[in-house]
Amino acid sequence: MKFGLRYCNTGPYTDLSAATDLLLAGEEAGFDSAWTVEHTIVPAGHASLYPYSDDGKMAGGRVDIPLPDPLIWMSFLAARTSTIKLGTAILILPQHNPVVAAKQIATLDHMSNGRVLLGIGVGWLREEFDAIGADFDTRAKRTDEYIHAMRALWEQEAPTFEGDFVSFKDAYCRPQPVNGTVPIIVGGHSPAAARRAGRLGDGFFPARGVSEELVQIVRETARKHDRDPADIEVTASIPESLDDIPKLVDLGVDRIMVPVSPMLGMYSPIKTPDDVLQFASVIDSFK
Repeated sequence: MKFGLRYCNTGPYTDLSAATDLLLAGEEAGFDSAWTVEHTIVPAGHASLYPYSDDGKMAGGRVDIPLPDPLIWMSFLAARTSTIKLGTAILILPQHNPVVAAKQIATLDHMSNGRVLLGIGVGWLREEFDAIGADFDTRAKRTDEYIHAMRALWEQEAPTFEGDFVSFKDAYCRPQPVNGTVPIIVGGHSPAAARRAGRLGDGFFPARGVSEELVQIVRETARKHDRDPADIEVTASIPESLDDIPKLVDLGVDRIMVPVSPMLGMYSPIKTPDDVLQFASVIDSFK
């Protein structure tokens, strides 16, 4: 079982000194990864409903919280750390130009010696898409195509790609990722996200709890597309009782995420870098 820290670019860890302390403690304690989250803007009074709360509002009802750009935050912390992997959970992929994003992500992966994990999602906040100039209604189809286009740039020598939204010919994109590609983890707590993970993902992360039904959808979809379900890493949130972790092991969960910022309204035994160090005993017990 692996353990990750989330969402590390929020709360007190928007201060880069505190973020450095957090991730260095994570490395020492044995956490395999530290994860960020993305919103470029959150318009006040948005009508779009937040999918992870009963009232449709973001955690705590606030929209004015500091939230650094995940890739820039990860770049800074890559220079301050040496082993911990750096992930997005999630990057809202259809809001990005996939060619530019492929270049940025591959560069970060190259400069961090292959430590990038790309968690992606389709997004839910129409007003944010409108402000960016991205198309909300085609976001699911764009996400699938963008994944294919980015992998072509990462994995092929000089790829040619022709899609509905992206096209390039004999395109060199250097540097390429250290390990030949960047793992793509599909986020989202829905059957559609589980099917996307089964078709295209290297991993699956339902942010607010994992169910046997969603894991089964991932596995069945993988088999339908001639993929080995065992190759798709499943990540889940930490249960409120550590005694329930073996149940996640039995379900096939590979990584457990531990929140670091209580302001997001999620259960966490971690609130400070000292708590991270003390969590090392839990990590050791599940190795």
